[in-house]
Amino acid sequence: MLEEKERKLLSSCAQLSENSKGRKIFVKQCPIRTEFQRDKDRIIHSKSFRRLSHKTQVFLAPEGDHYRTRLTHTLEVTQISRTIARALKLNEDLTEAIALGHDLGHTPFGHTGEGALTECLQEIKDDYKGVPELFEHNKQSLRVVDYLEYEGKGLNLTWEVRDGILNHTRNNSPSTLEGQIVRIADRVAYINHDIDDAIRAKMIKEKDLPDKSIKILGKHHGVRINNMVFNMVEASKDSKQIKLSNDFTKAMNKLRGFLFEKVYINSAAKAEEPKAKKVIEMLFFYYLNNSDKMPQEFQTDKRAELPLKICDYVAGMTDRYALNKFKDLFMPRGWMV
Repeated sequence: MLEEKERKLLSSCAQLSENSKGRKIFVKQCPIRTEFQRDKDRIIHSKSFRRLSHKTQVFLAPEGDHYRTRLTHTLEVTQISRTIARALKLNEDLTEAIALGHDLGHTPFGHTGEGALTECLQEIKDDYKGVPELFEHNKQSLRVVDYLEYEGKGLNLTWEVRDGILNHTRNNSPSTLEGQIVRIADRVAYINHDIDDAIRAKMIKEKDLPDKSIKILGKHHGVRINNMVFNMVEASKDSKQIKLSNDFTKAMNKLRGFLFEKVYINSAAKAEEPKAKKVIEMLFFYYLNNSDKMPQEFQTDKRAELPLKICDYVAGMTDRYALNKFKDLFMPRGWMV
């Protein structure tokens, strides 16, 4: 019934559930859910999804209760993506599944952790042949759903969801329109909520935002998101590609450049990043020399696999778990008498 409803209501450009390329391992079809609905449920019930609530978005260990985490970012991306998919008569379930899973592989401490693991891998590349030169959260997200979840069996997601998760980053191109929605919605969400958080932290003021961008996109948080969503729908409705109009794309890129200059690189909120980076580096090299101290599922007899196993373990940590591990391993404790 649901598949018939998709055939009747969705655009000819939509990815229908019944036309999915399927899963790596065949499973019997669910009698009450489409394949993409099942994927959405599998992601929501995964351990890696729950851990997103204690992973940093931009501000490391913020004191206030209202700053975004990786989980709230994911939910905002999901909401924006679903609205666009519905307006364009594309597959909402596929779009939502990709959005919910797109950041499962993110490290503790946001992109700081991602950069720290990259530096660790580059430092050992001559001693461990075949290790990747970069740690990329999109590839790690795919690794999470393919291999790490469900006690190493993976979530066995459909090809379309896996493709959307892998290709959600800026320089990639998802194969489905639903995946393309998430790719742009991710940027719409983080640019706007990072501005909101930075204003709350008194790092910038609303009047500091680039005038040209604000005139096009809107002055306030909700207005900007609404305008960008509407623009994406209008620019994409007669096309086989999801996009913003040229003027909105330029305005968004200018806002992104402003955030890099004022928030991501030169702000007081980033002062703790060297410490966070040091935590990741010290954990990585500790486990490189003491791999038996990792949980059993991350241990391996194959030397070439060890760096990847360490990345799996460290990247899966929440911010507070990483800090607690660091304290346990490297900070002296008072002796109880």
